[in-house]
Order: sequence, then structure tokens, then C-alpha cells
Amino acid sequence: MAMISGTSVRPEGYGRAVPVFTVDVEDWFQVSAFDGHVSRDQWDALPSRVERNTDRLLQVCADTGTRGTFFTLGWVAERFPSLVQRIVGQGHEIASHGYWHQRITTISEVQFREDIRRAKGTLEDTAGVVVNGYRAPSFSLTDAVPWALDVLYSEGHRYDSSRFPIARPGYGTAVGERTPHFLRLSSGESLAEYPPAVWPLLGMQIPVAGGGWFRQFPEKVIHMGLSAVLEGCQPAVFYIHPWEIDAEQPRLPVGLTTRIRHYRNLRATEPRLRNLLSRWRFTSFADMMNTGIAGRT
Repeated sequence: MAMISGTSVRPEGYGRAVPVFTVDVEDWFQVSAFDGHVSRDQWDALPSRVERNTDRLLQVCADTGTRGTFFTLGWVAERFPSLVQRIVGQGHEIASHGYWHQRITTISEVQFREDIRRAKGTLEDTAGVVVNGYRAPSFSLTDAVPWALDVLYSEGHRYDSSRFPIARPGYGTAVGERTPHFLRLSSGESLAEYPPAVWPLLGMQIPVAGGGWFRQFPEKVIHMGLSAVLEGCQPAVFYIHPWEIDAEQPRLPVGLTTRIRHYRNLRATEPRLRNLLSRWRFTSFADMMNTGIAGRT
């Protein structure tokens, strides 16, 4: 079984003030919070909005000179191969978000291996590039599933960005490292880990990495937090989903908490994102590892 612990040797990007832009490419109905409302056998019958929304994000990237890493579902790549090819054609990195968007904590080791193998193969066949990176659905690569690290490495992944160093029900590694590190495996190999950005403040870990936090927190808090991470000479990993810029997406009859987390401030997301990407020069994991591009302020 893998040991979830870091090594003294640090991966590429450690000690660099590099803002990294990432996108978790999934459709509006594939969100984990909707698992009890939408089944997988319904996906093909629902109106897909992932292609148009991802194209909008690609345009934002083009307008702001941003390059990023697009953690893409194999399910999406299989149905929209031209989208994957546009992502790569515009200079971005393709990485894996799994195939079915299943939390690792809800499936077996065998199911996990089958899922990531299918996703990686689909993405590589579609994009014509090697896929090195992985991000777990809902950041579910937690201490409860240490075997997932060995499986990731054995299936050809060389870095992960799933272990969110915050305390939150359902995901998070409250005692996890905030900076890039290697995760030691039982095989003796190491998997590079790039955690989403958190801002240590007054004894707390404030999540400033994006997603729902980007829509719920005041814009100034996100900017201050990312500035603090970069001033500490560390990569600031930011993420967003295509559905987060889509205020016109269908609404599901979910509970109040999920409704606030998912639908609040959707209309404000794209303007906020343009402001953020115009402040710093965001890049992809691949470019950070190859060149160590520094951020602008």
C-alpha cells in the first residue's frame, strides 16, 4: 500500500512564484453534488453545454495570454474529440480527470484502475499527446484511498493535483502539505503532487484556489490569498469548471446548501476570471515544469 507522505526532494516548480491555471472539464450535470439527482445513464439524454462553455474559457485564455492545464473527463473527450484537439491546438496541456467523474472513495481499486486507464487512453488517442497529469473528481484522492497513488503511477501518470490541504467534509487533507512535494509509493517510485492554493491566515487555511470559493468569497480575498502564496515563492494552483461561467444552465431541484454552492454568482464568474488572468501570467503545469515562467503583477 502507498504511503501518503512527502519526500525531501521537491518536484519541478517548488520555490517558484508561478500561477498555474487549471480547468476541470466536465458538464453541468456531472457535478458530484448532483449524484443523487442525475444518474450516469441519463447523461447522453441531457443537453450538453460543456463544449460551448469550454470554448468560452479558451477565448478568455486567448484574450489574456493564459496557458493552462485542462483536466478533462474521458467521457467528454469521447463525445467531443474536436474540443480536445482545440485545447491542445491552442497551446494548452491536456490531463486526466478520470472517465466517469466518480469519487475515488466510492469505488474499488479495480474500478479506479479501469476508469483512469480508459480516460488516459481516450485522451491520448484523441489529442495525440502523452497525458502525464491527473486530478481526482471532487479532490477525492484522500488518506482513505492511499492505494490510488500506486495505481496512478502504474498507469503512467507522473503528477497529481488532487490533494486539497483543507479540512472539509467529502474531500481535503487537513494535515497535507501546501507546497509541491513528492508522494512516496510502496514500489519505491514517487508521484509529484501539486496542491490547490490555500492561504495560511490567523491559524486557518483559506482556500483561494478557485472553484466555488472563487464565486463565494469576495474577489479581493482571492487576489490577496494568491498574492500571499506567490510572495512565498510557491506555485499558486487555481482551478475552474466550464459550467461556472454558465448562468443559463438548467437548474436542478437540489437542497439549499447545494443550490448556493453551485449556482451563486455564476454570472459574475467570467468578469472575475478575466480580472484575475489579466493580473498575473498564468501557465500550465507542463510549461511550469519545462520553463518555470514567473507571474506578473
